[in-house]
Amino acid sequence: MRSRYSAFVRCDEPYLLATWHPSRRPASVPFERQQKWLGLQIVDVRITGADTSEVEFIARYRVGGGSAARLHERSRFVRESDRWFYVDGDLRT
Repeated sequence: MRSRYSAFVRCDEPYLLATWHPSRRPASVPFERQQKWLGLQIVDVRITGADTSEVEFIARYRVGGGSAARLHERSRFVRESDRWFYVDGDLRT
């Protein structure tokens, strides 16, 4: 999760796509170039199976000179061949 957050900060599309599970991987990752990421807080981590887990996080950001906002999500990951892949997530309010 932390490495994917760092990739969003750096707008590192190749890394994000490589860590997205092939069954859900988009063709591209749209970035808001004026978006500044302010921090990541891991809220909860749950092991849901031998090769599955969930991570709940809050990522704070600002776009342009606007006020700060946050992305709160519970993400699902799966491990295949000793690598973890992001599958999908549910936004929280």
